[in-house]
Amino acid sequence: MYTENEIKRIYWGCRRGMLELDLVMVPFFEQRFRQLAERDQQRFVRLLECEDTQLFQWFLGKEQPEDADLAAIVEAINAFSKGTAP
Repeated sequence: MYTENEIKRIYWGCRRGMLELDLVMVPFFEQRFRQLAERDQQRFVRLLECEDTQLFQWFLGKEQPEDADLAAIVEAINAFSKGTAP
């Protein structure tokens, strides 16, 4: 479980150098992060360590992360962005 200070830090980590990434990551964080299972929250936090250019390719669907955990959270974010998330 994350503290409120950690939640704020994670939120600011969602604010990237590319508007396109902000438009994907910030809404997912605001609307879904707190409801995610702890493992998925950890995956999301790990995702924030990735480079913007790599994230952009993943969210466009041009590439897939080699790491299965990152692939899982990218898939969840993409499904949310397309309105197909459960």
